[in-house]
Amino acid sequence: MRANDLRTLPRGGIALSSLGLGCAQLGGLYVAMSEDEAGAIVDAAWELGIRYFDTAPYYGHTLSERRLGAALRGRARGSYAVSTKAGRLMLPDADVRPGTNGWAQPLPFSPHFDYSYDGIKRSHEESLRRLAMDRVDILYVHDIGSVTHGALHQHYWEQLTQGGGFRALTQLRDEGSVGAIGLGVNEWEIVAEAIDACDIDCALLAGRYTLLEQAAREPLLDRCALRGIGIVIGGPFNSGILAGTRKFNYEDAPADIVARVEAIEAVCREYDAPIQAAALQFPMAHPAVVSCVAGAQSPEQLRQNAAWFAQPLPAALWDELRRRGLIDSQAPTPGAALKHLNFLTR
Repeated sequence: MRANDLRTLPRGGIALSSLGLGCAQLGGLYVAMSEDEAGAIVDAAWELGIRYFDTAPYYGHTLSERRLGAALRGRARGSYAVSTKAGRLMLPDADVRPGTNGWAQPLPFSPHFDYSYDGIKRSHEESLRRLAMDRVDILYVHDIGSVTHGALHQHYWEQLTQGGGFRALTQLRDEGSVGAIGLGVNEWEIVAEAIDACDIDCALLAGRYTLLEQAAREPLLDRCALRGIGIVIGGPFNSGILAGTRKFNYEDAPADIVARVEAIEAVCREYDAPIQAAALQFPMAHPAVVSCVAGAQSPEQLRQNAAWFAQPLPAALWDELRRRGLIDSQAPTPGAALKHLNFLTR
């Protein structure tokens, strides 16, 4: 499996490179990045054959969208796919300072949640201006869910369902302004609810179907495979814990998570397999998954991700992880995706 292998969304027919570039780092996630450095990362992605780029208004408080649009300028629009997100309006705010919301160099805008019909339409229009594009390929609803919003979740969910947010999405798709619609979230449960509330095409699921955790498989991914709803995997390293850091869900990892990762890593060492390679490849085995999106802070880091993504790993590695109870016994593993799909359709 290579970074430039293409997979197509079952609905909408949009071709995505198997490895996509997550563009939060272009907005200065935790660490400041210059425009030249951001452009160099996009150039490196292009050289690797990566043709799917995911961004959002929230990333760097609009900085990521602006930089991605500038870096892609001059390339044939039909030769790559871009996704962005809606659900936050970015309003001018002169009081924004470095470090706000984890962004090292945010532009002077503050995020305000708005999932209503007008909010979704306005967010889409503003994204097009920042990207300097006439359309995006995928528009995701960003960060909806009860964990994200707590007591306000029902209010925002009703903006989507009763306030016209989903209606705005379907109109944009039907008129051809976007190629596909879905959710971009960290919570698999809200995707399971959304597929019964709106005819979505796909979902970007960050950190919830990974080498570390597979609770979303049977309730969501298997169901999506049967219904032709594509899944894009975000956060394949679970915020870094599967890539050598001690961060999990953007915070310091608890002891039980650290212990589980250490157990997985021990098996990987036995088979001379970098845990990062296993983390990038594992979710791609599920038949619902069309792309794995990972960020990078430098061209070198991106090239390393692509090398891990393509590195051959022994089938015995997956068997041993399963035998030790470190991955879901029913989860498909690389080389077994077709078998799993056949199992689902029996």
